Amino acid sequence: MDHDAIDNYCVETTQPEPDLLLELVDKTYTDMGYPNKLSGRTIGRALKLLAKIHQPKNALEIGMFTGYSALSIAEGMPEDGKLICCETNPRAIEFAQSFFDRSPFGNKITPIFGPALETIQTLEGPLDFVFIDADKRNYLNYYEAVLPLVRSGGLIVIDNSIWQGRVLSPEENSDIAVDAMNKRIAEDPRVENVHLHVRDGLNLVIKL
Repeated sequence: MDHDAIDNYCVETTQPEPDLLLELVDKTYTDMGYPNKLSGRTIGRALKLLAKIHQPKNALEIGMFTGYSALSIAEGMPEDGKLICCETNPRAIEFAQSFFDRSPFGNKITPIFGPALETIQTLEGPLDFVFIDADKRNYLNYYEAVLPLVRSGGLIVIDNSIWQGRVLSPEENSDIAVDAMNKRIAEDPRVENVHLHVRDGLNLVIKL
């Protein structure tokens, strides 16, 4: 099976994102380094759909980059929803804010500069929805830090949970951390989860 062809087929048969997000993608590729950090259509539309189903009032994103996933989540949130985004790259925040300012959903988003683990310590909760997509070495730390703040029935969505297949034979710190998080979640009595092979992996976790 040609997995790249299957991925492309899934993208082609998923309804497209708004034009502003398509522009954001193009500008990210021309103006920013590491454009492969973008979530992409299938993950972005999945986030929007999950938020639309879950209707979170208070949400958190760990790892905002240029704002593609944040705008996708905000699009599905209720009008009075609030999304806090953690990001350590000031240039990425400035870039993302320029698109938030032009989006009908951007008023729901508040970027916060600084290490996410420090920002999480300042939050009171309860959180209804969390999206984790930042440095992989801290994946288990992010999961453990946010879980106490998530309400019962709250949703945690974790991207890159397959980590390009490296979880099968973890060697580097990032591989080990992602694998440890996945195994922790599978054994954690506080949650229920399903781990999906979508793009680079999507681990969906509900707090009990």
